Amino acid sequence: RFQACVYFASVFQAMLCGIHYLASVFMAVTPNFVCGFPGNVSSVLFHNSSASSIEDIWTLWTSTENYIVVQLENGDIWELDQCSRSKREVSLDLAYEYKGNKSVFPCSDGFLYDDTKWKSTVVTQWDLVCDREWLAKLIQPTFMLGVLIGAVIFGDIADRLGRQRVIWFTSAGQFVFGITVAFTFDYYSFVVVRFLLAMVSSGYLVVAFVYVTEFVGIKARTWASMHVHAFFAMGIMVVALVGFLVRTWWVYQIFLSIATLPFVMCCWMLPETPFWLLSEERYEDAQKVIDTMARWNNVSTPCKVSELCSVQQDDLSDGRMGDDDTSSTKKHNILDLFCNWQIARRTITVWMIWFTGSLGYYVFSLSSVSLGGNEYLNLFLIGAVELPCYIIACVAMDKLGRRNTLIPFLILSALICVLIMFIPQDFNILIILANMAGKFSIGVAFGLIYLYTAELYPTIVRSLAVGSGSMMCRVGSVVAPFCVYLRSVWIFMPLLLVGIMALLSGILTIMLPETLGKPLTNTLVEATEIGRNKKSCSEKTPPAHSGAALEKIEMFGQERISADK
Repeated sequence: RFQACVYFASVFQAMLCGIHYLASVFMAVTPNFVCGFPGNVSSVLFHNSSASSIEDIWTLWTSTENYIVVQLENGDIWELDQCSRSKREVSLDLAYEYKGNKSVFPCSDGFLYDDTKWKSTVVTQWDLVCDREWLAKLIQPTFMLGVLIGAVIFGDIADRLGRQRVIWFTSAGQFVFGITVAFTFDYYSFVVVRFLLAMVSSGYLVVAFVYVTEFVGIKARTWASMHVHAFFAMGIMVVALVGFLVRTWWVYQIFLSIATLPFVMCCWMLPETPFWLLSEERYEDAQKVIDTMARWNNVSTPCKVSELCSVQQDDLSDGRMGDDDTSSTKKHNILDLFCNWQIARRTITVWMIWFTGSLGYYVFSLSSVSLGGNEYLNLFLIGAVELPCYIIACVAMDKLGRRNTLIPFLILSALICVLIMFIPQDFNILIILANMAGKFSIGVAFGLIYLYTAELYPTIVRSLAVGSGSMMCRVGSVVAPFCVYLRSVWIFMPLLLVGIMALLSGILTIMLPETLGKPLTNTLVEATEIGRNKKSCSEKTPPAHSGAALEKIEMFGQERISADK
């Protein structure tokens, strides 16, 4: 009961991380717009349709190349484009087509926006269109940059100050910065506060994965850690729901930020993990937490810290006797991941999979609102499809193996990207279903690569391998928004790029060794032999401390998952 309460309390806040990561899909929407005009309008003309106000014309607007003709009360006739306006020199009759002379002016009177769907967005608030459009396109990439930096900073702070303090600080930070975003007074303050929000959101996910992993038992660790993703996906579904109900961006932001307020008010009650307390030699505090766990779980004879310390010392002694290499004080760096051709090829493939997984995840998510049909339902379904995705990943990776699961789902995601290109644009339902299938397949690969990476590398460089892979993953999340913007060049360009990367990753994965049921390696020589001689590697007796190493790497590999999202 104790572990269940701690787990569900911690992952409940993970929903807010999913909320903030995808909030910009509706908050930074660019509606239809045209240049403003100097004066009061008397009549409006759009092709063969006339109206008394521009608001009546938006339902007829079909392309950004269209323009609106307005006649002012003083008799002047203006042609309103999106980024310029033209005044007709001869204004006798109000007609849509005009061959005479026109004077072109900039949009000095601001812009007129279509508010039928959204009453206000950050784009309409600060006129982030035309020559300022690039500022709107930087909103999501700068947020993802904050995710990258926050994961690094708060991951290190959690090791120094403890998990509980960082969880409290980042939870409070998400609430404070989330509310502050709604009251920013200009674009630059908005971006800065969202950058800070990204840092604390990413920091919470990193530490929350470590926190729940250190409380959950070994048997349930894989499932519990993987399904933190499910709560992240539920956050995406909340974004779709709130976006449908609230159409003013700052009110929308406030509602999203208070979604997990009950946790913020109670998170200070969460205990520190015994693992961290033991690592800091705070044995009395660790014993208090263990005793509390025992009372909650009705355990009459709780374990003693003195016994845990004794076992730990025995494991360390056995490890030193079993393998002198592991006690070496040699410092390893990123170049060790390219020490020979086998390891170098493995590193390049793994990095590509990390990058592709993150790129595909966010391209499918961010593009969902542009698929046609109801954009709110689209995003909701894109989030909902993740829920069964992680169940399939957990079952398949234990039954079929890591490589044998990764290859088909990477190639399947590439084929789905190609399939979508051949679906007629009028078949909205089929396009949405295909995108859901693509998100599902890339999600399986994205969730599987964490553990697979930890198993492919030896103990001496395992942290480097997982850490460098997660950095490539974050690069993919920063690149993904720019990839989505390529829809303006060609509507299928984002899918083409994801499909190519997924296909290449799937083909290269064939050359990776299978690690299911094999002991973790400790040296680069042993890791190289996995790929060269599968039989000898599988029959090799694991070192005495492999079990301890496995437990540490399980925790380490899972703690990295959140930072990449």
